[in-house]
Amino acid sequence: MSTKDIVYIALFAAVMAVLGLFPPITLPISGVPVTAQSLGPMLAGAILGARRGGLSILLFVALVALGLPLLSGGRGGFGIILGATGGFIIGWIIAAFVIGLLIEKFWNKLNVINAAFSIAMGGIVVLYAIGNLWVSVVVEISYWQATVGAAPFLIGDVIKVAIATAVCLAVRRSYPLISRSR
Repeated sequence: MSTKDIVYIALFAAVMAVLGLFPPITLPISGVPVTAQSLGPMLAGAILGARRGGLSILLFVALVALGLPLLSGGRGGFGIILGATGGFIIGWIIAAFVIGLLIEKFWNKLNVINAAFSIAMGGIVVLYAIGNLWVSVVVEISYWQATVGAAPFLIGDVIKVAIATAVCLAVRRSYPLISRSR
């Protein structure tokens, strides 16, 4: 791993921390508060690729587990990860990795559709599969109940997919950080 890789990993861990500073936006339709922080894994995977993107979110989660108050609302600590939303926090690592893998796969023919698909697969499908499973186990409800409970958050996540897609394509055109082609 090069010094450049380490800098990118640290930079995106810092981006995750900064996204935690934005206050939640409550959607008027559902009343659900949406945070900007889940945009971080989408951006990390889409811009850095699988390995560096996943490692940047792993670093962020490790810092949270050590107690740094980096999550939205100034929360941190290992207890947060063991709580009901911990599956989503752990899922961020896997989501960033999956997004990165898919973006790398489509790199030579990356367009709006491929990028949005890649980011939605990792940032919504994979993340919700892991997070909802975790919620169902910790809260002792069915997987279906956890999934229905998480459904209102999809509105915000679809908006984040659109933002991450636009940023991914802009970075690819101007300063591509994913250097290997598949």
